[in-house]
Amino acid sequence: MTQKIYLDVCALCRPYDDQSYMRIKLETIAVQLIFSAIDQNMYDLVYSPVHVKEISAISDQVERFELYYLLQETGKFINVDKVQARKRAEKLISTGLGVADAAHLVFAEAVEADFITCDDKLCKKCCTLGTRTK
Repeated sequence: MTQKIYLDVCALCRPYDDQSYMRIKLETIAVQLIFSAIDQNMYDLVYSPVHVKEISAISDQVERFELYYLLQETGKFINVDKVQARKRAEKLISTGLGVADAAHLVFAEAVEADFITCDDKLCKKCCTLGTRTK
């Protein structure tokens, strides 16, 4: 069985960020390598309704379209029990996670996917919670 991975929107948007910063450039390369591995069937990318909601708020029309297309062509849409997801999200929010971050994490956990983010604060918080965060 191929390992599932779940990239948050921060990671997915990295290639659209200002590449003049070394860290952003390196994270962009990492995201590109992840997609290369997905194309080689080394990983399965999963995405959720949270992605769709967050991406719909991106003001740049080209970026928004390309991200939708990328997810639809490369990823597998997941849906989970909404009642259970809400309970888990509320618990995560009570630990200090934001609503969208908690929702992303819940979907990733529900399908046992590794959660990947470029957000340092989120990554640190997720690691203290013992989640499968990269």
